[in-house]
Amino acid sequence: MKLLAIFLLLSFAAISQKEKPKNYRRFDEKTIHFGIMLGANIANFTILQVPNGYEKYGLKSLVTKSTPGGQIGIVSTLKLGTPVVRLRLIPTLSFQERVLIYQFEDTDTTTDIFNEERINSTSIDFPLMFQFRTLRQNNFASYILLGAQYSIDLQTQENSSQNFDDPFIKLKRFDFQAQLGVGVEFFAPFFKFGMEIKYSHGLSSSFIQENTFIAEPIDRLFNKTWWFSIIFEG
Repeated sequence: MKLLAIFLLLSFAAISQKEKPKNYRRFDEKTIHFGIMLGANIANFTILQVPNGYEKYGLKSLVTKSTPGGQIGIVSTLKLGTPVVRLRLIPTLSFQERVLIYQFEDTDTTTDIFNEERINSTSIDFPLMFQFRTLRQNNFASYILLGAQYSIDLQTQENSSQNFDDPFIKLKRFDFQAQLGVGVEFFAPFFKFGMEIKYSHGLSSSFIQENTFIAEPIDRLFNKTWWFSIIFEG
């Protein structure tokens, strides 16, 4: 919420500015733009547990912990007839880690058993977004994003043999996510610099049930991620 407030404050500040000479006037005349994206992400899960997990499996708690990751991508933006509506595709290589923390009741002692499961992903992402941008105010503009993302997890253990002595959580290789975001743009003499924040959430569960002691308490897992990016376009 703080980041969204910063974006809004920047927008209001730009609108109140006096008219200044515009940089890169020909930017909006071009149909297609290319650029590069660099950023960081915070990945996590939306987790739905099996009912009565304590009675069935002695599970006292199961929580998720988000951890930081990063991404790099190639930007392609297509103007859809008007400068304020664009279609943006950013093929991206992203790195993510999520943590599941279990607390089981130990029936043999008075000390609970804790288990931490780290799930890493290296993904190729294909976010396709509609960008609705304001008209330029001097050398500033803001926008919102709406679209979806198709992801391929290169690090998945979907087809790996399960080790029931030291089990691991299996996730599906492919995932489809809805995305929503906001951003701001600043025009320099020969390029455009942008900052944006996006939120994505899986539309279906990516969890594979294999009936291990760490998998049995889970019903479904949905990927969710906050993406923070800086974008350079020419």
